[in-house]
Amino acid sequence: MSDSQSAGRLNEGDFDSNDAEYTPTGTDKIAERLATLDDADAEVRAASLRAGLADYELDEEDAALLEGRFDDGDSAGQLRQDPVLAIVGRPNVGKSTLVNRILGRREAVVEDTPGVTRDRVTYAAHWNGRNFTVVDTGGWEFDAKGIHARVADQAEIAVDMADAVLLVVDATVGITATDEAVVKMLRRAKKPVILVGNKVDDIQLESDAAALWGLGLGEPWPVSAVHGRGVADMLDKVMETLPEFSAVEGLDRTGGPRRVALIGRPNVGKSSLLNKLAGSERVVVDPMAGTTRDPVDEFIELGERTWRFVDTAGIRRRVHMAQGADFYASLRTQSALEKAEVAVVLLAVDEVLSEQDVRILQLAVESGRALVLAFNKWDLLDDERRRYLEREIEQDLAHVEWAPRVNISAKTGWHKDRLVPALDLALDNWDRRIPTGRLNAFLGELVAAHPHPVRGGKQPRILFGTQASSRPPKFVLFTTGFLDPGYRRFITRRLRETFGFEGTPIEVSMRVREKRGKKR
Repeated sequence: MSDSQSAGRLNEGDFDSNDAEYTPTGTDKIAERLATLDDADAEVRAASLRAGLADYELDEEDAALLEGRFDDGDSAGQLRQDPVLAIVGRPNVGKSTLVNRILGRREAVVEDTPGVTRDRVTYAAHWNGRNFTVVDTGGWEFDAKGIHARVADQAEIAVDMADAVLLVVDATVGITATDEAVVKMLRRAKKPVILVGNKVDDIQLESDAAALWGLGLGEPWPVSAVHGRGVADMLDKVMETLPEFSAVEGLDRTGGPRRVALIGRPNVGKSSLLNKLAGSERVVVDPMAGTTRDPVDEFIELGERTWRFVDTAGIRRRVHMAQGADFYASLRTQSALEKAEVAVVLLAVDEVLSEQDVRILQLAVESGRALVLAFNKWDLLDDERRRYLEREIEQDLAHVEWAPRVNISAKTGWHKDRLVPALDLALDNWDRRIPTGRLNAFLGELVAAHPHPVRGGKQPRILFGTQASSRPPKFVLFTTGFLDPGYRRFITRRLRETFGFEGTPIEVSMRVREKRGKKR
């Protein structure tokens, strides 16, 4: 392990019970001094400190870091939208299995139970050098009741927003009344349709697929989603049918709107909030916990801007304990966090904050995303519960006291407009970079006022500090020895107090370096 690796990193919340917390003595006027400091003078002073590092043993990674190369990710721009292919059919004909075969990986939830897919879910796909978007839908039933009717509505919306449709039929069962009803719905939509006879696992079953000519949609394409048989020929046909760019607005884009992940435990109100923000029944909502199994993207106009919201499956338990659909839903919730820029963690105020809530919050912090806490169902809060809630927040959420808080009602839409300022604040700080001169001036003032304790007759010094990256902000300190974890937490806390960073996790790591020629 290299010196830089052995130095380790300090993330907020890290704590070893053997490490005493650093308690500063006296007061200081660091913020006031920095306010009067000229930026040019600060940069000159930092350059002098930087030159002093030449006397120390540095590796190639150190040199690259000190050159100041900094990627803030601003280069991503709007691109034209990829064509959209909707996959529809009655329940349990193998739509999600076919989606996974097209993608070449297990993304869509697949179980031997009809109705696992409930919402319309988008995935980025690629075939023969072309990109396109696949929309998986729940099973369509023309006489559906309750939640199944809402699932069918989502499938119809997916068809309306697609450039072409893949109709999947179970070739081994043949044409059913529901298949014929789906065809009528597709004729009304007037979209190009590619008919697929699934479950044709060998050549003997191809005659079953031939019977699908009776649907009047032209030649049926026999495939086996499980084994991959015939899928390549089917995709060639799809590429002939899809336009170069989508003629439909509102689905998948590259770059553009800021990406927001809604996360929280099941039935906390994520889907209700997304629907209220979108102004439509975008996501299937049902009192039964765990209705959402797949992440669902939606472009939403909020605060006169477009945002990309991802509604994720509720996290029920630790991933390794989850089973079946819940296991894959938990994995995709983590994946959605990785693809997002800011996480909105929903907490239901009418229930006691649970270990689950704290674990989900930690997942968001560890992902390095910007963070906003949304306390939902605020309209149900009475005075007695409010007193207990304040105590719970103080005890259980102290490690994320830096995250902006918004009190809302997903059901009524109360205070939903307050989300935008909170999101802007968190993202601005997540993107933020502190100039090297100002950072080192801060470190100099801090160490002068509150020097590191002497350990074993030695006192480690901070030689130089730099911000290695933003999104989230990460700082590297070059030191002459290890800094106590308690002292590093103190530095992290004072970075927040001095520069803000509300709404973003920050990371402080150190690289212990010795003078050239010094015997180890």
